[in-house]
Amino acid sequence: MARAPVLRHGPVVPQVESLLRERLRSGEWRPGQRLPNEVRLAAELGVGRSSVREAVRLLARDGLLDVRHGAGTFVADPPDEGAGVVGVIDVGRLVRRARLLEVYEVRRALEVEAARLAAHRVRPEDVERLRAGLRRRRELDGGDAAAFVTADLEFHRSVVELSGNALLLSLFTAVRPVLFEALTDMVRHEEDLPDVADAHTDLLAALERGDEAAAVAATVDNLESVLSVIRAAVGER
Repeated sequence: MARAPVLRHGPVVPQVESLLRERLRSGEWRPGQRLPNEVRLAAELGVGRSSVREAVRLLARDGLLDVRHGAGTFVADPPDEGAGVVGVIDVGRLVRRARLLEVYEVRRALEVEAARLAAHRVRPEDVERLRAGLRRRRELDGGDAAAFVTADLEFHRSVVELSGNALLLSLFTAVRPVLFEALTDMVRHEEDLPDVADAHTDLLAALERGDEAAAVAATVDNLESVLSVIRAAVGER
């Protein structure tokens, strides 16, 4: 068995999806060919079966794989040449944005409440940890998209964790792979993403002061500005 690839620190599912996508792109598996089963792929990649299952689901959603229950997972046939590569990419991106819109609406609700709770529970040592996370986010801005998004989501995860609410943290953890995938795509390809650095700074300052209202306002300012881009992309007003 080939040695498992070395995965980076961070969400596993997007990395597994990227590895499988590259193997499809390279022609390792041809259209109509059956992929190794979930157990074998998980062993090859050194990850859990659930990570492989979710990555396969995402690739099937994008039309690259065909999951046939009871038969296995097969490489999907390529689209008709007349469809045009650009059209296929645009439709796939639109579907991802529509999916992200729903997730982002959930994210907004849970992070607003998390910020409110964190403002009452944050300690000086927590503020220093958040400040270090924000500094790392700032340093990575403009560089590798995946690394920047990872730092951004880690900062937000820290705020949710400081809420002291285990259910909010579980919900954030559940949507994080979707956020990572879609936000990385946006950072790489969207030319007019809003600059939310000030909103992050405002959130940290509000938490340090224990100012609930300001923490909520900074969170809304941050997430609503990105939500407006996503809504515009899927044609929702």
